[in-house]
Amino acid sequence: MQKQQQLRTRLLSWATMAALAGSLFLGVRADPAQAAVNVVVNGSPVHFDQPPVERAGRVFVPLRGVFEQLGATVVFSDGVINATGNGRTIQLHIGSTQALVDGQPAYLDVPPFIVGSRTLVPLRFISQALGASVGYDNNTQIVTVTMASAQAPVVRAPAPTTTPFNTVDLIDRSPGAAASVPSRHPAISAHFSQPVDPNSVKIALDGRDVTTGAYVGPNEFQFTPSYDLPSARHEVHISGLSAKGVAFARGWSFNSGTSEVRNFISSVAPVKGSQVGSDFTISGTTLPSSHLKIVAEGTANVAGIFRVGTGTFVGETIADQNGHFAQQVQLATPGGSEIGVRIISTQPTSKASASVDLTYVVAP
Repeated sequence: MQKQQQLRTRLLSWATMAALAGSLFLGVRADPAQAAVNVVVNGSPVHFDQPPVERAGRVFVPLRGVFEQLGATVVFSDGVINATGNGRTIQLHIGSTQALVDGQPAYLDVPPFIVGSRTLVPLRFISQALGASVGYDNNTQIVTVTMASAQAPVVRAPAPTTTPFNTVDLIDRSPGAAASVPSRHPAISAHFSQPVDPNSVKIALDGRDVTTGAYVGPNEFQFTPSYDLPSARHEVHISGLSAKGVAFARGWSFNSGTSEVRNFISSVAPVKGSQVGSDFTISGTTLPSSHLKIVAEGTANVAGIFRVGTGTFVGETIADQNGHFAQQVQLATPGGSEIGVRIISTQPTSKASASVDLTYVVAP
């Protein structure tokens, strides 16, 4: 009799645990912020065996699904992804924000990762690296990908006068319109006059798509060239959708000089990959008196299935006369979460800029 009672107790406990797990899973699925994102390539819906995942505001899709839909071939070995398509080559590394596009360095906001047996890659980066344009409808949660012609490898943003639907202006542009700066690596940035959809924004410098190497937020963007700009006039074009889904396209021009001054960011602490608290201080060294922007985004694993954002922190500080800087970062993130940090340094006189990306893990 006692054994039967123990068996009933165990069965009841197991049933209760299963019900709780089921309610957690259903609760995650029902949350609108975590609803499935649908992908449409060249007008045709794409069905993946592993649903798209959102991480730090970026949509990730299965490796082979997106490459093959865009007509590319892919080889994956030992954590290295090599793809060829539309006359272009791409190399990515699992867990790394560094990439190569046609042999040139490029940087991702969030690195590729693995869920179960599937390798997930950032949809916008892959699509644009292959010459496609990407749009996102926040109301329907549909990502549209349109492949450009293979004969047009350079993606040009439309000129500001080509669209009558401008609702977003660029303010606090740097360098300013028609301004001349001595640096060959100037920080190129602006604030948006109203919130935009970061996933829709495309940035072109002298007709070259530089979106994948830029920081884009709802209220601003910033890009630092990884290559020397010639001493000449340069055109910046920005296009995308406002947070309300209205198209915009803006631009301006500036002149760069021949200064060999190069900015840098070094001796960063905590070092990349360290465990930190949800409240920690990041420090390092850069050119003296440089203005620094620190952007941190937290992501957490929910039910072992979804990666969801847990908050964003943006802080600004100024390096001292020796180039030292420190900034307190505060994010209400649970233990085990990841925090991605981008540090951008700009020397105010020469406008020489540098940036670095780091990833930390919140201690349990």
